[in-house]
Amino acid sequence: MIIAVYALKNGMIRVVQQSLLGSILSNMLLVMGCAFFAGGVVHRNKDQIFSKATAVVNSGLLLMAVMGLMFPAVLHFTHSEVRQGASEVALSRFSSCIMLVAYASYLYFQLSGRSNIYSPIGSEEAPIEDIAEEDEEAEIGMWEAVTWLAVLTLWVSFLSEYLVNAIEGASDSLNLPVAFISVILLPIVGNAAEHASAIMFAMKDKLDITLGVAIGSSTQISIFHFVLLLVG
Repeated sequence: MIIAVYALKNGMIRVVQQSLLGSILSNMLLVMGCAFFAGGVVHRNKDQIFSKATAVVNSGLLLMAVMGLMFPAVLHFTHSEVRQGASEVALSRFSSCIMLVAYASYLYFQLSGRSNIYSPIGSEEAPIEDIAEEDEEAEIGMWEAVTWLAVLTLWVSFLSEYLVNAIEGASDSLNLPVAFISVILLPIVGNAAEHASAIMFAMKDKLDITLGVAIGSSTQISIFHFVLLLVG
């Protein structure tokens, strides 16, 4: 998100589009695949379980985001409107409003505290000892975590500005297309912490958190970041 903001500030619209698309594909394919593979290797003698409700909600939101992004593109490439660009802009704004409402509803669904909805598949048969082992004490306090988050966010923002300014130079020196850097390299570098955390939680048999990191990030990018950068 920070990289996309700096790219938009520099007028690199194509880089913004490709980096967001690459982030979605990276989270859905690379991160999920690596997490499931690592979790399966570590816990090869048991079936890992996850929340069915979370997967269904994220899948529905991703499908809605695909339709919201596809319809204006289809209208643009078919050239079926009388006034060039008028219907496309109107449909884009309408889709943006719908996705913002859906994102607000998604946040309410996540924060409403309905723990019975989020019970993992097969958790009814899970032994009490296994559930107790999953509870871990926090290593740092809330305010300490917020402070570290703020400091690291500022540091990442400074590095992102230099990274965006170096895209074209790196493309020329390495003889790589800007599209490859935007779709493949930028999402991997920008989301490295999320990739590592998703794999780590899968190895700890916490697939709900893994899905929240991988699919939840893709959902947030598709229905919130796209709209936010469109407005910006």
